[in-house]
Amino acid sequence: MGRVKLTETAFRDAHQSLLATRMRTRDMLPIAEKMDQVGFFSIEMWGGATFDTCIRYLNEDPWERLRALKKAMPNTPMQMLLRGQNLVGYRHYADDLVDKFVERSAKNGVDIFRIFDAVNDIRNMERSIKAAKLAGAHVQGGISYTISPVHTIEQFADFAVRLAELGCDSICIKDMAGLITPQNAYDLIRAIKKDVSLPINLHTHCTSGMAQMSYFYACQAGVDILDTAISPLSGGTSQPSTESAVAALVGTPFATGLDLELLTEIKRYFEKLVEVYAPVFNPISARVDTNVLAYQVPGGMLSNLVSQLIEQKALDRYEEVLAEIPKVREDLGYPPLVTPTSQIVGTQAVLNVMTGDRYKMVPKEVKDYVKGLYGKSPAMIDPKVRLKVLCDEEPITVRPADLLPPEYEAARKAVDALCLAKKEEDYLTYALYPQVALKFLQGEAVEEPLVKKQPASAGATAEQIKGGQPMAFDVEVDGEAYLVKVAPAGMTIQESQPKAPTDGVTVPMQGVIIRYTVKKGDKVAKGNAVAVLEAMKMENNVLANKEGTIKEIYVKEGTTVTPGDVLMSID
Repeated sequence: MGRVKLTETAFRDAHQSLLATRMRTRDMLPIAEKMDQVGFFSIEMWGGATFDTCIRYLNEDPWERLRALKKAMPNTPMQMLLRGQNLVGYRHYADDLVDKFVERSAKNGVDIFRIFDAVNDIRNMERSIKAAKLAGAHVQGGISYTISPVHTIEQFADFAVRLAELGCDSICIKDMAGLITPQNAYDLIRAIKKDVSLPINLHTHCTSGMAQMSYFYACQAGVDILDTAISPLSGGTSQPSTESAVAALVGTPFATGLDLELLTEIKRYFEKLVEVYAPVFNPISARVDTNVLAYQVPGGMLSNLVSQLIEQKALDRYEEVLAEIPKVREDLGYPPLVTPTSQIVGTQAVLNVMTGDRYKMVPKEVKDYVKGLYGKSPAMIDPKVRLKVLCDEEPITVRPADLLPPEYEAARKAVDALCLAKKEEDYLTYALYPQVALKFLQGEAVEEPLVKKQPASAGATAEQIKGGQPMAFDVEVDGEAYLVKVAPAGMTIQESQPKAPTDGVTVPMQGVIIRYTVKKGDKVAKGNAVAVLEAMKMENNVLANKEGTIKEIYVKEGTTVTPGDVLMSID
Protein backbone atom coordinates (compact mmCIF):
# COMPACT_ATOMS: atom_id res chain seq x y z
CA MET A 1 0.00 0.00 0.00
CA GLY A 2 1.14 3.54 -0.69
CA ARG A 3 0.42 6.67 -2.63
CA VAL A 4 -2.54 6.37 -4.97
CA LYS A 5 -2.19 7.77 -8.49
CA LEU A 6 -5.03 9.39 -10.43
CA THR A 7 -6.14 9.18 -14.05
CA GLU A 8 -8.01 12.37 -15.02
CA THR A 9 -11.02 11.75 -17.31
CA ALA A 10 -12.17 15.34 -18.07
CA PHE A 11 -11.06 15.15 -21.70
CA ARG A 12 -12.82 11.83 -22.46
CA ASP A 13 -15.16 9.89 -20.19
CA ALA A 14 -16.33 12.82 -18.06
CA HIS A 15 -17.67 14.86 -20.97
CA GLN A 16 -18.82 11.67 -22.71
CA SER A 17 -20.93 10.93 -19.61
CA LEU A 18 -22.33 14.41 -18.93
CA LEU A 19 -21.99 16.50 -22.11
CA ALA A 20 -22.82 13.98 -24.86
CA THR A 21 -19.08 13.82 -25.80
CA ARG A 22 -19.32 17.30 -27.30
CA MET A 23 -16.26 19.04 -25.84
CA ARG A 24 -14.19 20.71 -28.57
CA THR A 25 -10.39 20.50 -28.79
CA ARG A 26 -10.18 24.30 -28.77
CA ASP A 27 -11.76 24.23 -25.30
CA MET A 28 -9.25 21.67 -24.02
CA LEU A 29 -6.06 23.35 -25.18
CA PRO A 30 -6.19 26.54 -23.03
CA ILE A 31 -6.09 24.47 -19.79
CA ALA A 32 -3.85 21.66 -21.08
CA GLU A 33 -0.57 23.18 -19.83
CA LYS A 34 -1.90 23.45 -16.27
CA MET A 35 -3.31 19.89 -16.46
CA ASP A 36 0.16 18.73 -17.50
CA GLN A 37 1.67 20.24 -14.32
CA VAL A 38 -0.54 18.27 -11.90
CA GLY A 39 1.30 14.96 -11.99
CA PHE A 40 -1.55 12.65 -13.00
CA PHE A 41 -0.73 9.01 -13.74
CA SER A 42 -2.38 9.70 -17.10
CA ILE A 43 -4.97 11.86 -18.81
CA GLU A 44 -7.65 9.91 -20.64
CA MET A 45 -8.35 12.03 -23.70
CA TRP A 46 -9.09 9.80 -26.71
CA GLY A 47 -11.03 6.76 -27.82
CA GLY A 48 -14.47 5.68 -26.64
CA ALA A 49 -17.08 7.81 -28.38
CA THR A 50 -14.76 10.79 -28.99
CA PHE A 51 -13.57 9.58 -32.40
CA ASP A 52 -17.09 9.20 -33.81
CA THR A 53 -18.33 12.46 -32.28
CA CYS A 54 -15.42 14.49 -33.68
CA ILE A 55 -16.24 13.66 -37.30
CA ARG A 56 -20.02 13.31 -36.91
CA TYR A 57 -20.89 16.43 -34.90
CA LEU A 58 -17.86 18.66 -34.38
CA ASN A 59 -16.23 18.76 -37.84
CA GLU A 60 -12.93 17.99 -36.09
CA ASP A 61 -10.19 15.58 -37.03
CA PRO A 62 -9.72 13.22 -34.04
CA TRP A 63 -6.11 12.62 -35.07
CA GLU A 64 -5.44 16.36 -34.92
CA ARG A 65 -6.90 16.42 -31.39
CA LEU A 66 -4.55 13.64 -30.32
CA ARG A 67 -1.48 15.39 -31.75
CA ALA A 68 -2.43 18.79 -30.35
CA LEU A 69 -3.03 17.51 -26.81
CA LYS A 70 0.14 15.41 -26.85
CA LYS A 71 2.12 18.51 -27.83
CA ALA A 72 0.42 20.60 -25.13
CA MET A 73 0.95 17.98 -22.40
CA PRO A 74 4.37 16.42 -23.02
CA ASN A 75 4.94 15.38 -19.38
CA THR A 76 1.76 13.36 -18.80
CA PRO A 77 0.99 10.01 -20.47
CA MET A 78 -1.89 10.28 -22.95
CA GLN A 79 -4.44 7.48 -22.52
CA MET A 80 -7.14 6.13 -24.83
CA LEU A 81 -10.02 3.68 -24.43
CA LEU A 82 -9.96 0.93 -27.08
CA ARG A 83 -12.80 -1.58 -27.47
CA GLY A 84 -10.56 -4.49 -28.43
CA GLN A 85 -11.44 -5.81 -31.89
CA ASN A 86 -14.13 -3.06 -32.11
CA LEU A 87 -11.43 -0.33 -31.84
CA VAL A 88 -13.53 2.87 -31.57
CA GLY A 89 -16.47 1.56 -33.61
CA TYR A 90 -19.48 -0.67 -33.07
CA ARG A 91 -18.46 -3.82 -34.96
CA HIS A 92 -15.45 -6.09 -35.16
CA TYR A 93 -12.76 -4.96 -37.58
CA ALA A 94 -10.27 -7.15 -39.44
CA ASP A 95 -6.85 -7.82 -37.88
CA ASP A 96 -4.98 -5.72 -40.46
CA LEU A 97 -7.10 -2.71 -39.52
CA VAL A 98 -6.54 -3.32 -35.80
CA ASP A 99 -2.78 -3.47 -36.35
CA LYS A 100 -2.69 -0.29 -38.44
CA PHE A 101 -5.02 1.67 -36.15
CA VAL A 102 -3.06 0.83 -32.99
CA GLU A 103 0.26 1.58 -34.69
CA ARG A 104 -0.90 5.02 -35.93
CA SER A 105 -2.53 5.84 -32.59
CA ALA A 106 0.75 5.20 -30.79
CA LYS A 107 2.71 7.20 -33.41
CA ASN A 108 0.33 10.15 -33.00
CA GLY A 109 0.63 10.26 -29.22
CA VAL A 110 -1.21 7.48 -27.34
CA ASP A 111 1.06 6.27 -24.50
CA ILE A 112 -1.43 4.04 -22.66
CA PHE A 113 -4.04 1.82 -24.31
CA ARG A 114 -6.86 0.73 -22.02
CA ILE A 115 -8.16 -2.31 -23.92
CA PHE A 116 -11.38 -4.13 -23.02
CA ASP A 117 -14.01 -6.39 -24.56
CA ALA A 118 -17.73 -5.99 -23.86
CA VAL A 119 -18.29 -9.69 -23.07
CA ASN A 120 -14.80 -10.33 -21.60
CA ASP A 121 -13.90 -12.66 -24.46
CA ILE A 122 -10.12 -12.49 -24.29
CA ARG A 123 -9.86 -13.61 -27.94
CA ASN A 124 -11.28 -10.19 -28.90
CA MET A 125 -8.43 -8.44 -27.03
CA GLU A 126 -5.40 -10.46 -28.08
CA ARG A 127 -4.69 -8.73 -31.39
CA SER A 128 -4.92 -5.15 -30.10
CA ILE A 129 -2.84 -6.00 -27.01
CA LYS A 130 -0.14 -7.52 -29.24
CA ALA A 131 -0.20 -4.50 -31.57
CA ALA A 132 0.07 -2.02 -28.68
CA LYS A 133 2.97 -3.95 -27.13
CA LEU A 134 4.69 -3.98 -30.53
CA ALA A 135 4.28 -0.18 -30.68
CA GLY A 136 6.06 0.14 -27.31
CA ALA A 137 2.98 1.44 -25.48
CA HIS A 138 1.74 0.70 -21.96
CA VAL A 139 -1.16 -1.75 -22.17
CA GLN A 140 -3.83 -1.66 -19.50
CA GLY A 141 -6.00 -4.76 -19.77
CA GLY A 142 -9.63 -4.03 -18.91
CA ILE A 143 -12.11 -6.26 -17.10
CA SER A 144 -15.73 -5.30 -17.92
CA TYR A 145 -17.23 -5.48 -14.42
CA THR A 146 -20.84 -6.44 -13.89
CA ILE A 147 -23.01 -8.41 -11.48
CA SER A 148 -25.06 -11.45 -12.45
CA PRO A 149 -25.62 -15.06 -11.40
CA VAL A 150 -22.67 -16.10 -13.59
CA HIS A 151 -20.12 -13.41 -12.73
CA THR A 152 -17.95 -14.02 -9.65
CA ILE A 153 -14.92 -12.45 -7.96
CA GLU A 154 -12.93 -15.62 -8.75
CA GLN A 155 -13.87 -15.45 -12.44
CA PHE A 156 -12.76 -11.79 -12.72
CA ALA A 157 -9.50 -12.58 -10.89
CA ASP A 158 -8.81 -15.47 -13.31
CA PHE A 159 -9.42 -13.08 -16.21
CA ALA A 160 -6.82 -10.69 -14.73
CA VAL A 161 -4.30 -13.55 -14.66
CA ARG A 162 -4.93 -14.25 -18.35
CA LEU A 163 -4.48 -10.54 -19.18
CA ALA A 164 -1.17 -10.54 -17.32
CA GLU A 165 -0.08 -13.60 -19.31
CA LEU A 166 -0.76 -11.65 -22.53
CA GLY A 167 1.80 -9.06 -21.43
CA CYS A 168 -0.45 -6.30 -20.03
CA ASP A 169 1.39 -3.70 -17.94
CA SER A 170 -1.54 -2.92 -15.62
CA ILE A 171 -5.10 -4.12 -14.98
CA CYS A 172 -8.24 -1.96 -15.01
CA ILE A 173 -11.47 -2.97 -13.28
CA LYS A 174 -13.87 -1.17 -15.62
CA ASP A 175 -17.16 -0.65 -13.79
CA MET A 176 -19.05 1.25 -16.49
CA ALA A 177 -22.44 1.24 -14.73
CA GLY A 178 -21.25 2.19 -11.23
CA LEU A 179 -22.34 -1.15 -9.76
CA ILE A 180 -19.31 -2.06 -7.65
CA THR A 181 -20.03 -2.00 -3.91
CA PRO A 182 -17.32 -1.03 -1.42
CA GLN A 183 -17.01 -4.64 -0.24
CA ASN A 184 -16.83 -6.06 -3.78
CA ALA A 185 -14.19 -3.47 -4.71
CA TYR A 186 -12.13 -4.56 -1.70
CA ASP A 187 -12.58 -8.28 -2.33
CA LEU A 188 -11.90 -8.10 -6.07
CA ILE A 189 -8.72 -6.04 -5.72
CA ARG A 190 -7.42 -8.36 -2.97
CA ALA A 191 -8.21 -11.41 -5.11
CA ILE A 192 -6.37 -9.98 -8.15
CA LYS A 193 -3.41 -8.84 -6.02
CA LYS A 194 -3.03 -12.39 -4.71
CA ASP A 195 -2.35 -13.74 -8.22
CA VAL A 196 -1.07 -10.75 -10.22
CA SER A 197 1.74 -8.35 -9.36
CA LEU A 198 0.68 -5.64 -11.85
CA PRO A 199 -0.70 -2.19 -10.82
CA ILE A 200 -4.50 -2.16 -10.52
CA ASN A 201 -6.71 0.71 -11.66
CA LEU A 202 -10.35 1.05 -10.55
CA HIS A 203 -12.70 2.87 -12.93
CA THR A 204 -16.29 3.52 -11.88
CA HIS A 205 -19.16 6.00 -12.23
CA CYS A 206 -21.15 7.80 -9.55
CA THR A 207 -24.50 6.66 -10.99
CA SER A 208 -25.51 4.56 -7.97
CA GLY A 209 -24.01 6.95 -5.40
CA MET A 210 -21.51 4.38 -4.04
CA ALA A 211 -18.38 5.37 -5.98
CA GLN A 212 -16.56 7.43 -3.34
CA MET A 213 -17.04 4.75 -0.68
CA SER A 214 -15.93 2.06 -3.12
CA TYR A 215 -12.80 4.10 -3.90
CA PHE A 216 -11.84 4.31 -0.22
CA TYR A 217 -12.32 0.56 0.24
CA ALA A 218 -10.25 0.07 -2.93
CA CYS A 219 -7.45 2.13 -1.38
CA GLN A 220 -7.49 -0.10 1.69
CA ALA A 221 -7.28 -3.16 -0.59
CA GLY A 222 -4.15 -1.74 -2.24
CA VAL A 223 -5.46 -0.16 -5.46
CA ASP A 224 -2.74 1.72 -7.36
CA ILE A 225 -4.72 4.06 -9.65
CA LEU A 226 -8.20 5.63 -9.48
CA ASP A 227 -10.10 7.36 -12.28
CA THR A 228 -11.42 10.81 -11.29
CA ALA A 229 -12.84 13.88 -13.02
CA ILE A 230 -12.25 17.54 -12.21
CA SER A 231 -15.25 18.55 -10.05
CA PRO A 232 -17.38 20.57 -12.54
CA LEU A 233 -17.43 17.43 -14.73
CA SER A 234 -17.74 14.88 -11.91
CA GLY A 235 -20.61 13.03 -10.23
CA GLY A 236 -23.78 11.56 -11.69
CA THR A 237 -22.83 9.25 -14.54
CA SER A 238 -19.27 10.62 -14.52
CA GLN A 239 -16.41 9.78 -12.13
CA PRO A 240 -15.85 10.99 -8.54
CA SER A 241 -14.30 14.45 -8.17
CA THR A 242 -10.52 14.74 -8.51
CA GLU A 243 -10.19 17.47 -5.85
CA SER A 244 -12.42 15.56 -3.42
CA ALA A 245 -10.34 12.40 -3.80
CA VAL A 246 -7.10 14.34 -3.29
CA ALA A 247 -8.48 16.10 -0.19
CA ALA A 248 -10.04 12.95 1.28
CA LEU A 249 -6.78 11.00 1.12
CA VAL A 250 -4.60 13.69 2.75
CA GLY A 251 -3.15 12.34 5.99
CA THR A 252 -3.70 8.71 5.00
CA PRO A 253 -1.11 6.23 3.65
CA PHE A 254 -2.81 6.65 0.27
CA ALA A 255 -2.33 10.44 -0.10
CA THR A 256 -1.88 11.41 -3.76
CA GLY A 257 0.55 14.26 -3.13
CA LEU A 258 -1.21 16.37 -5.78
CA ASP A 259 -1.52 20.15 -5.39
CA LEU A 260 -5.07 21.19 -4.45
CA GLU A 261 -4.39 24.85 -5.27
CA LEU A 262 -3.39 23.97 -8.83
CA LEU A 263 -6.44 21.71 -9.15
CA THR A 264 -8.64 24.58 -7.93
CA GLU A 265 -7.28 26.82 -10.72
CA ILE A 266 -8.13 24.08 -13.23
CA LYS A 267 -11.57 23.68 -11.67
CA ARG A 268 -12.35 27.41 -12.20
CA TYR A 269 -11.65 27.02 -15.92
CA PHE A 270 -14.00 24.05 -16.21
CA GLU A 271 -16.72 25.80 -14.19
CA LYS A 272 -16.92 28.48 -16.89
CA LEU A 273 -16.65 25.89 -19.66
CA VAL A 274 -19.57 23.83 -18.35
CA GLU A 275 -21.77 26.93 -18.75
CA VAL A 276 -20.81 27.07 -22.45
CA TYR A 277 -21.89 23.44 -22.83
CA ALA A 278 -25.19 23.89 -20.99
CA PRO A 279 -27.21 23.14 -24.18
CA VAL A 280 -25.90 19.54 -24.25
CA PHE A 281 -25.87 18.98 -20.49
CA ASN A 282 -28.36 16.28 -19.54
CA PRO A 283 -29.81 16.69 -16.01
CA ILE A 284 -30.73 12.97 -15.93
CA SER A 285 -27.03 12.10 -16.25
CA ALA A 286 -26.07 14.33 -13.33
CA ARG A 287 -28.34 12.68 -10.76
CA VAL A 288 -27.78 9.69 -8.52
CA ASP A 289 -30.01 6.92 -9.85
CA THR A 290 -30.29 3.84 -7.63
CA ASN A 291 -32.37 2.17 -10.38
CA VAL A 292 -29.02 1.23 -11.89
CA LEU A 293 -28.65 -1.37 -9.12
CA ALA A 294 -31.84 -3.09 -10.27
CA TYR A 295 -31.63 -2.60 -14.04
CA GLN A 296 -27.85 -2.18 -14.46
CA VAL A 297 -28.37 0.48 -17.11
CA PRO A 298 -25.27 2.72 -17.43
CA GLY A 299 -25.93 6.47 -17.54
CA GLY A 300 -25.11 6.90 -21.23
CA MET A 301 -27.45 4.05 -22.06
CA LEU A 302 -30.18 5.52 -19.85
CA SER A 303 -30.23 8.91 -21.59
CA ASN A 304 -30.04 7.13 -24.96
CA LEU A 305 -33.03 4.99 -23.96
CA VAL A 306 -35.08 8.08 -23.14
CA SER A 307 -34.26 9.69 -26.51
CA GLN A 308 -35.11 6.43 -28.34
CA LEU A 309 -38.52 6.28 -26.67
CA ILE A 310 -39.19 9.96 -27.41
CA GLU A 311 -38.25 9.26 -31.04
CA GLN A 312 -40.76 6.41 -31.14
CA LYS A 313 -43.40 8.52 -29.31
CA ALA A 314 -43.44 5.94 -26.52
CA LEU A 315 -41.95 7.66 -23.47
CA ASP A 316 -44.99 6.47 -21.48
CA ARG A 317 -43.57 2.93 -21.82
CA TYR A 318 -40.24 3.81 -20.16
CA GLU A 319 -40.90 1.72 -17.02
CA GLU A 320 -41.92 -1.28 -19.15
CA VAL A 321 -38.68 -1.04 -21.11
CA LEU A 322 -36.60 -0.72 -17.93
CA ALA A 323 -38.25 -3.88 -16.58
CA GLU A 324 -37.65 -5.68 -19.91
CA ILE A 325 -33.89 -4.94 -20.02
CA PRO A 326 -32.86 -7.45 -17.29
CA LYS A 327 -35.04 -10.11 -18.98
CA VAL A 328 -33.35 -9.56 -22.36
CA ARG A 329 -29.94 -9.55 -20.66
CA GLU A 330 -30.73 -12.90 -19.04
CA ASP A 331 -31.99 -14.30 -22.39
CA LEU A 332 -28.72 -13.24 -24.04
CA GLY A 333 -26.44 -14.84 -21.44
CA TYR A 334 -25.84 -11.90 -19.07
CA PRO A 335 -23.51 -9.69 -21.16
CA PRO A 336 -22.02 -6.73 -19.24
CA LEU A 337 -23.84 -3.58 -20.36
CA VAL A 338 -21.20 -1.51 -22.11
CA THR A 339 -20.84 -0.39 -25.76
CA PRO A 340 -21.87 -2.20 -27.92
CA THR A 341 -23.74 -4.78 -25.78
CA SER A 342 -25.65 -2.07 -23.87
CA GLN A 343 -27.09 -0.86 -27.17
CA ILE A 344 -27.85 -4.41 -28.31
CA VAL A 345 -29.76 -5.29 -25.12
CA GLY A 346 -31.47 -1.88 -24.77
CA THR A 347 -32.69 -1.73 -28.36
CA GLN A 348 -34.06 -5.27 -28.24
CA ALA A 349 -35.89 -4.42 -25.02
CA VAL A 350 -37.48 -1.38 -26.70
CA LEU A 351 -38.54 -3.49 -29.70
CA ASN A 352 -40.00 -6.24 -27.46
CA VAL A 353 -42.14 -3.68 -25.65
CA MET A 354 -43.10 -1.68 -28.76
CA THR A 355 -44.17 -4.70 -30.85
CA GLY A 356 -45.83 -6.54 -27.95
CA ASP A 357 -44.25 -9.75 -29.25
CA ARG A 358 -40.83 -10.58 -27.80
CA TYR A 359 -38.16 -11.06 -30.51
CA LYS A 360 -40.66 -10.62 -33.33
CA MET A 361 -38.39 -7.85 -34.63
CA VAL A 362 -34.66 -8.45 -34.22
CA PRO A 363 -31.99 -5.97 -35.43
CA LYS A 364 -29.00 -7.27 -37.37
CA GLU A 365 -26.69 -6.53 -34.42
CA VAL A 366 -28.77 -8.68 -32.03
CA LYS A 367 -28.74 -11.52 -34.55
CA ASP A 368 -24.95 -11.16 -34.91
CA TYR A 369 -24.54 -11.25 -31.13
CA VAL A 370 -26.65 -14.42 -30.81
CA LYS A 371 -24.67 -15.94 -33.69
CA GLY A 372 -21.45 -15.37 -31.71
CA LEU A 373 -20.05 -12.62 -33.94
CA TYR A 374 -19.36 -10.39 -30.91
CA GLY A 375 -17.68 -13.22 -28.99
CA LYS A 376 -18.72 -15.89 -26.52
CA SER A 377 -21.58 -14.84 -24.22
CA PRO A 378 -20.80 -15.11 -20.48
CA ALA A 379 -23.61 -17.68 -20.01
CA MET A 380 -25.58 -19.81 -22.46
CA ILE A 381 -28.12 -17.90 -24.56
CA ASP A 382 -31.69 -19.08 -23.95
CA PRO A 383 -32.22 -21.90 -26.52
CA LYS A 384 -35.78 -20.70 -27.38
CA VAL A 385 -34.50 -17.17 -28.05
CA ARG A 386 -31.59 -18.53 -30.10
CA LEU A 387 -34.00 -20.57 -32.23
CA LYS A 388 -36.34 -17.58 -32.72
CA VAL A 389 -33.47 -15.25 -33.67
CA LEU A 390 -31.32 -17.59 -35.78
CA CYS A 391 -33.96 -20.03 -37.11
CA ASP A 392 -31.85 -22.85 -38.57
CA GLU A 393 -28.51 -20.96 -38.57
CA GLU A 394 -25.75 -22.34 -36.36
CA PRO A 395 -23.76 -20.00 -34.07
CA ILE A 396 -20.02 -19.73 -34.68
CA THR A 397 -17.42 -21.06 -32.24
CA VAL A 398 -14.23 -19.50 -33.69
CA ARG A 399 -12.80 -16.09 -32.79
CA PRO A 400 -15.13 -13.68 -34.64
CA ALA A 401 -12.29 -11.80 -36.35
CA ASP A 402 -11.04 -15.05 -37.91
CA LEU A 403 -13.99 -14.77 -40.30
CA LEU A 404 -13.11 -11.24 -41.44
CA PRO A 405 -11.02 -10.70 -44.59
CA PRO A 406 -8.41 -7.89 -44.58
CA GLU A 407 -10.03 -4.47 -45.12
CA TYR A 408 -7.37 -1.74 -44.92
CA GLU A 409 -6.29 -1.87 -48.58
CA ALA A 410 -9.89 -1.73 -49.81
CA ALA A 411 -10.43 1.40 -47.69
CA ARG A 412 -7.25 2.94 -49.08
CA LYS A 413 -8.37 2.30 -52.68
CA ALA A 414 -11.85 3.71 -52.03
CA VAL A 415 -10.43 6.94 -50.55
CA ASP A 416 -7.76 7.28 -53.26
CA ALA A 417 -10.39 6.85 -55.99
CA LEU A 418 -12.02 10.01 -54.64
CA CYS A 419 -8.65 11.78 -54.04
CA LEU A 420 -9.65 12.52 -50.44
CA ALA A 421 -6.62 11.41 -48.40
CA LYS A 422 -4.31 14.11 -47.05
CA LYS A 423 -2.55 11.70 -44.66
CA GLU A 424 -2.41 8.00 -43.85
CA GLU A 425 -4.83 8.38 -40.91
CA ASP A 426 -7.60 9.45 -43.31
CA TYR A 427 -7.75 5.88 -44.64
CA LEU A 428 -8.35 4.64 -41.09
CA THR A 429 -11.05 7.22 -40.43
CA TYR A 430 -12.85 6.05 -43.56
CA ALA A 431 -12.39 2.34 -42.76
CA LEU A 432 -13.96 2.85 -39.32
CA TYR A 433 -16.90 5.06 -40.34
CA PRO A 434 -17.28 5.02 -44.15
CA GLN A 435 -20.49 7.10 -44.49
CA VAL A 436 -19.70 9.72 -41.85
CA ALA A 437 -16.03 9.91 -42.88
CA LEU A 438 -16.85 10.61 -46.53
CA LYS A 439 -18.86 13.68 -45.59
CA PHE A 440 -16.07 14.79 -43.24
CA LEU A 441 -13.20 14.18 -45.68
CA GLN A 442 -15.08 15.92 -48.50
CA GLY A 443 -15.34 19.02 -46.31
CA GLU A 444 -19.12 18.81 -46.12
CA ALA A 445 -19.32 18.25 -42.34
CA VAL A 446 -20.63 21.17 -40.30
CA GLU A 447 -19.95 21.82 -36.63
CA GLU A 448 -23.11 21.35 -34.61
CA PRO A 449 -24.00 24.65 -32.90
CA LEU A 450 -23.91 24.69 -29.10
CA VAL A 451 -26.17 27.68 -28.70
CA LYS A 452 -29.79 27.14 -29.66
CA LYS A 453 -30.56 30.29 -31.69
CA GLN A 454 -34.06 31.70 -31.97
CA PRO A 455 -35.08 31.88 -35.63
CA ALA A 456 -34.92 35.42 -36.99
CA SER A 457 -38.57 35.15 -37.97
CA ALA A 458 -39.72 34.08 -34.50
CA GLY A 459 -42.32 36.87 -34.39
CA ALA A 460 -43.65 36.00 -37.84
CA THR A 461 -43.72 32.32 -36.84
CA ALA A 462 -46.08 33.04 -33.95
CA GLU A 463 -48.31 35.07 -36.29
CA GLN A 464 -48.32 32.31 -38.85
CA ILE A 465 -49.39 29.74 -36.27
CA LYS A 466 -52.03 32.12 -34.96
CA GLY A 467 -53.17 32.67 -38.53
CA GLY A 468 -53.71 28.97 -39.04
CA GLN A 469 -50.50 27.81 -40.74
CA PRO A 470 -48.53 24.85 -39.35
CA MET A 471 -44.85 25.46 -38.64
CA ALA A 472 -41.95 23.01 -38.27
CA PHE A 473 -39.32 23.25 -35.53
CA ASP A 474 -36.13 21.30 -34.90
CA VAL A 475 -36.12 20.13 -31.28
CA GLU A 476 -33.06 18.50 -29.74
CA VAL A 477 -33.22 15.89 -26.96
CA ASP A 478 -29.98 14.28 -25.68
CA GLY A 479 -28.12 15.41 -28.76
CA GLU A 480 -30.64 13.85 -31.15
CA ALA A 481 -32.61 16.22 -33.41
CA TYR A 482 -36.33 15.71 -34.09
CA LEU A 483 -38.64 17.55 -36.48
CA VAL A 484 -41.77 18.72 -34.64
CA LYS A 485 -44.75 20.34 -36.41
CA VAL A 486 -47.01 22.78 -34.57
CA ALA A 487 -50.50 23.78 -35.75
CA PRO A 488 -53.57 25.48 -34.23
CA ALA A 489 -56.11 23.20 -32.56
CA GLY A 490 -58.44 21.52 -35.05
CA MET A 491 -56.09 21.89 -37.99
CA THR A 492 -54.72 18.78 -39.78
CA ILE A 493 -50.98 18.68 -40.44
CA GLN A 494 -50.18 17.27 -43.87
CA GLU A 495 -48.28 14.00 -44.00
CA SER A 496 -44.58 14.35 -44.84
CA GLN A 497 -44.66 11.25 -47.05
CA PRO A 498 -46.62 11.05 -50.31
CA LYS A 499 -50.03 9.41 -50.19
CA ALA A 500 -49.79 5.70 -50.87
CA PRO A 501 -52.03 2.66 -50.62
CA THR A 502 -53.01 1.94 -47.04
CA ASP A 503 -52.37 -1.79 -47.52
CA GLY A 504 -48.74 -1.25 -48.60
CA VAL A 505 -45.57 -2.14 -46.69
CA THR A 506 -45.31 0.20 -43.70
CA VAL A 507 -42.53 0.96 -41.20
CA PRO A 508 -43.08 0.03 -37.55
CA MET A 509 -40.96 2.82 -36.04
CA GLN A 510 -39.16 6.08 -36.75
CA GLY A 511 -35.84 5.79 -38.52
CA VAL A 512 -33.97 6.26 -41.80
CA ILE A 513 -34.39 3.99 -44.84
CA ILE A 514 -30.75 3.17 -45.56
CA ARG A 515 -31.30 0.71 -48.42
CA TYR A 516 -33.81 -1.41 -50.30
CA THR A 517 -33.21 -5.10 -50.87
CA VAL A 518 -35.75 -5.19 -53.73
CA LYS A 519 -36.66 -3.04 -56.74
CA LYS A 520 -39.81 -2.33 -58.72
CA GLY A 521 -40.97 -5.48 -60.52
CA ASP A 522 -39.30 -7.94 -58.11
CA LYS A 523 -41.35 -10.85 -56.81
CA VAL A 524 -41.45 -11.29 -53.01
CA ALA A 525 -42.92 -13.77 -50.55
CA LYS A 526 -44.68 -12.71 -47.36
CA GLY A 527 -42.08 -12.14 -44.64
CA ASN A 528 -39.21 -11.40 -47.07
CA ALA A 529 -36.93 -8.48 -46.11
CA VAL A 530 -37.64 -5.63 -48.56
CA ALA A 531 -35.80 -2.72 -46.92
CA VAL A 532 -33.38 -1.90 -44.11
CA LEU A 533 -34.43 0.72 -41.57
CA GLU A 534 -31.79 2.28 -39.33
CA ALA A 535 -33.56 2.98 -36.04
CA MET A 536 -32.02 3.45 -32.60
CA LYS A 537 -28.52 3.14 -34.20
CA MET A 538 -29.27 -0.39 -35.40
CA GLU A 539 -30.28 -2.00 -38.68
CA ASN A 540 -33.79 -3.48 -38.75
CA ASN A 541 -35.35 -5.40 -41.64
CA VAL A 542 -38.73 -4.22 -42.97
CA LEU A 543 -40.73 -7.26 -44.08
CA ALA A 544 -43.19 -7.76 -46.95
CA ASN A 545 -46.76 -7.95 -45.64
CA LYS A 546 -47.91 -10.28 -48.46
CA GLU A 547 -46.78 -12.26 -51.48
CA GLY A 548 -46.66 -10.57 -54.88
CA THR A 549 -44.75 -8.17 -57.15
CA ILE A 550 -43.32 -4.80 -56.08
CA LYS A 551 -45.60 -2.34 -57.89
CA GLU A 552 -44.23 0.98 -56.64
CA ILE A 553 -41.62 2.33 -54.19
CA TYR A 554 -42.67 5.65 -52.66
CA VAL A 555 -39.80 6.63 -50.34
CA LYS A 556 -36.20 7.34 -51.38
CA GLU A 557 -33.21 5.82 -49.58
CA GLY A 558 -31.87 8.20 -46.93
CA THR A 559 -35.37 9.47 -46.03
CA THR A 560 -36.50 9.72 -42.40
CA VAL A 561 -39.78 7.88 -41.90
CA THR A 562 -42.25 7.65 -39.02
CA PRO A 563 -44.44 4.74 -37.84
CA GLY A 564 -47.12 3.89 -40.42
CA ASP A 565 -45.37 5.53 -43.40
CA VAL A 566 -45.91 3.40 -46.54
CA LEU A 567 -42.69 2.42 -48.32
CA MET A 568 -44.05 0.43 -51.24
CA SER A 569 -47.07 -1.34 -52.66
CA ILE A 570 -47.22 -5.03 -53.61
CA ASP A 571 -49.58 -6.43 -56.25
